[in-house]
Amino acid sequence: MLEGQKVSLRLVEKDELHMLKEWVNNPQFVGEFEPISQETLGDIEKQYESLAGEKGQWFFVQRDGTKIGYIAHFKSKGWTAIGYMLVPNERGKGYGGEAVQLMVDYLFLTKDIVRIQAETHPENKASSRVLEKAGFSKEGIIRKSFFSRGVWRDTALYSVLREEWKEPKILPRGH
Repeated sequence: MLEGQKVSLRLVEKDELHMLKEWVNNPQFVGEFEPISQETLGDIEKQYESLAGEKGQWFFVQRDGTKIGYIAHFKSKGWTAIGYMLVPNERGKGYGGEAVQLMVDYLFLTKDIVRIQAETHPENKASSRVLEKAGFSKEGIIRKSFFSRGVWRDTALYSVLREEWKEPKILPRGH
């Protein structure tokens, strides 16, 4: 388990995927900026299995032992990306920012990677702030990058490079 001051990150076990299924199928959980989707437990299990090994991992974001969201990392085409979501009533309290910082520290301390990136909706100010506080820089807008809620939407691309990170901000050295 990765411990921060406010939250911890714990790997999702296969028998816990039902909770992720409930969350990703709930429009209130995914919020106004993410696509509405309906996925079966089998769909979620396939995604989980596809992340096996060095390809990525899903973690629960926990506060005092209670699951309040998730964060994931995955490898694609030579770079590593992260994605995250919190339950609506736990947003805006600094938990997402600490979860992202924990993930950045974990990835740069344990993986031979040079770049971590994330995408968010250009109007999602909260997510943009989370990324910027964790050291990410906005690289630009990816125009019409995904179809959601009846329209093609843009995403804002953010990244942090290893040389910008310099040292852990949350995890102690040697952790």
